[in-house]
Amino acid sequence: MIYQTAADWRDAPHKKVLLFGMSGLGKTHVASMLRGTGQWFHYSVDYRIGTRYMGEHIADNFKREAMRVPLLRELLLTDSVYIASNITFDNLAPLSTYLGKPGGAAKGGLPFAEYLRRQDQHRVAENAALLDAPAFIARAHDLYGYANFVCDSGGSICEVVNPENPADPVLSTLAANLLMVWIEGSDEHSEELARRFDRAPKPMYYQPAFLEAAWADYGSETGQTAESVDPDAFVRWTYRRALAHRQPRYAAMARHWGIKVAAADVARLRSPHGFVELVAHALEAQA
Repeated sequence: MIYQTAADWRDAPHKKVLLFGMSGLGKTHVASMLRGTGQWFHYSVDYRIGTRYMGEHIADNFKREAMRVPLLRELLLTDSVYIASNITFDNLAPLSTYLGKPGGAAKGGLPFAEYLRRQDQHRVAENAALLDAPAFIARAHDLYGYANFVCDSGGSICEVVNPENPADPVLSTLAANLLMVWIEGSDEHSEELARRFDRAPKPMYYQPAFLEAAWADYGSETGQTAESVDPDAFVRWTYRRALAHRQPRYAAMARHWGIKVAAADVARLRSPHGFVELVAHALEAQA
């Protein structure tokens, strides 16, 4: 780790951290709080994915839909209109919409093969966005004068790396440049995340093997065909599996590559100083 002790961390003139864990446990809350001081550069992996690496896929999907409308088709073919996504740190809906959900077309679902293709595009994009972090550390300091750097990773980071491999190229690069901090949720947090997801199911990235097994098992349990699957019902069912699947992978990332802090403690943070002290205590506990 780039900070071996709490003193190393507290005294560092340039603090660099990567936050990881399930979406909804406080990564963006902390990153936004730090950014608000004007002393921390906030690098959002999901924003980078949506703007740099998936932007053309997203825009092309919008255009594909627009080409079905005669008026818009004519305007597009004559370059009379411009179609693009408007992704922000707080609104990643264009990326989620493009990823989609598998299931019956009549219910808004994607064919499973197309869903897998888009999932693979996301995997490639997420790896690239994570590997861009060191360049943005330098850019944030040299171009904008930021002393500190926080990387707000997506919840699927544990799906695109192998935390048990000491030579994993993504984790090796990240750990050499940032302190990796897992925001660990409790069983109660998992239940709340699942309830929240049930109310508003959204597309996510999953490992291919996990996803294919979930798709097969869902069909076996429900007796539904690919065309009869309700996309929202499938992703709700899959999300609870994903919580259990990801937890040991996050734990391995923290064990081999970083530290962990409790989501309950993160929720109580009200200042950057509090965050610095929380990380310092985690380093002391690990030592």
